[in-house]
Amino acid sequence: MGSDTRSIDSWRILHHGWTMYETFTYDDNSILPANARNHWAFIESNSASAVMKAVCPDEWADIVEVLATYRLDPKYWLKAGGNRGDIAEQIDDQFYRKGWRETRLDLETRGLLFDKEGRQVGELPVIRQEGYLVDNFKNRIVLDVEWNAKDGNLDRDLASYRSWFEAGIISAGVIITKDRLSLLALARRIWGDYQITLPEEERVAKLPIDLSTSTVTAFDKAQMRMRRGVMGSCPVLIVAAHESTWNGQPYS
Repeated sequence: MGSDTRSIDSWRILHHGWTMYETFTYDDNSILPANARNHWAFIESNSASAVMKAVCPDEWADIVEVLATYRLDPKYWLKAGGNRGDIAEQIDDQFYRKGWRETRLDLETRGLLFDKEGRQVGELPVIRQEGYLVDNFKNRIVLDVEWNAKDGNLDRDLASYRSWFEAGIISAGVIITKDRLSLLALARRIWGDYQITLPEEERVAKLPIDLSTSTVTAFDKAQMRMRRGVMGSCPVLIVAAHESTWNGQPYS
């Protein structure tokens, strides 16, 4: 268990009247080992980590392995790359090699009419709900890597997870993102150390990536939406890279 005194399951009722069943099953060493847990930040609802370990153990093992082994390398991380970039592609590739696939999930709702003897007497038109291409899907788990997209993607993701969970086609959803402020401080330190190695006339103070913009997907944005209850009763785990996700290497 974690070193703090919080319970595995606790109700969090916010001042605005929103409720979220925030849980901490990722703190259980038997669910998420320390070599994975200590390098990322987390927030979860409805015991998402424990649910995935129990009902989708193979997929959960994939997630644990990626969290235990993937580390941010400054030579790729500190490089401009739009809303995807090297980091998102590297994480997606880790899952692709484990059998996860980019997949669009659509829903169809069919209404069947029966008389009191149980005989079918009619059928309502099919209602189709088009989904979106999730970055990674395997068995009953969806996993999106929201590294540097517009923060509205988080609303889409969590609302879709809720819809798919309520329809019974997924067991949980996962979003991997970044802790923007933690990584901003780290990036400034790494970049500053690199600049010192350059001739003075070649030094550039400005970071090569933008971590100051607050309207992109990041941990604080995901936390806000989770605590607002956008995901409903769907078990959701948010994972965020922060300073401890760094591989310890300098920029080169």
